[in-house]
Amino acid sequence: MELNYRQHSDEGPPLLILHGLFGSLSNWNWHARKWAEPFSVYALDLRNHGNSPHADSMTYPEMAGDVLDFLDHHGIDTCHLVGHSMGGKVAMQLAMDHPGRIRTLVVADIAPVPYEGEHDRIFAGLTAIDPAAVKTRQEADDVLVDYEEDEQVRLFLLSNLQRADGGGFEWRINLPALEACYEDLRAGLEEGRYEGPVLFLRGNDSNYIRESHREAILSRFPRAELKTLMQAGHWLHAEKPESFNRLVTEFISEHEDDDG
Repeated sequence: MELNYRQHSDEGPPLLILHGLFGSLSNWNWHARKWAEPFSVYALDLRNHGNSPHADSMTYPEMAGDVLDFLDHHGIDTCHLVGHSMGGKVAMQLAMDHPGRIRTLVVADIAPVPYEGEHDRIFAGLTAIDPAAVKTRQEADDVLVDYEEDEQVRLFLLSNLQRADGGGFEWRINLPALEACYEDLRAGLEEGRYEGPVLFLRGNDSNYIRESHREAILSRFPRAELKTLMQAGHWLHAEKPESFNRLVTEFISEHEDDDG
């Protein structure tokens, strides 16, 4: 599968960015521009998201394979890899499957463990919207507000609505596939190992990375470091962009010449 991407620079070591569930590469524009100064930055749309192709299945090995194909297609032997939430699991899977291709790994607010159905109400809200029938995003928001109170989260979700050629709207994401594959997306990663440098970043207001996850993390990533961003939740890269960007840049720079 040929993933959609945006390249922000072509000088310096390659750095790939993988977004989370319901996200897209555009969510990372600010960070990509910042990182484009020292790195060759590639922001990707994962399958069934953004402008990448749709598919009926989306296991983590499959999505990691998509990113590996991207590396091969673009002649990228090794890269620094940043992934948030679902994208963090894809990044972890790729690092364990092909450790020689990853120079450093940054995982934002996710662990390699199974999760409960935190997005069930969001799926219910999105499926309650008939995109072809709504005339404005506000009409869609009027439906979604019954399922999600946070206005910023609703704005993020509704960024996946795009104008249809025949009028009205359509989903850019493959919503039926995302819902059908949600059990695979919630699943933990299989046993594997990546012995390179890894930074796990979590928000102190998020419960996605817990103390109980430490053993699962260290068994797969023995060199993992964990840092916490204060006054930040699950979308820590958007809530505390300056701090997030600085921590990632410092970590990668510190291990730039690390041979593992």
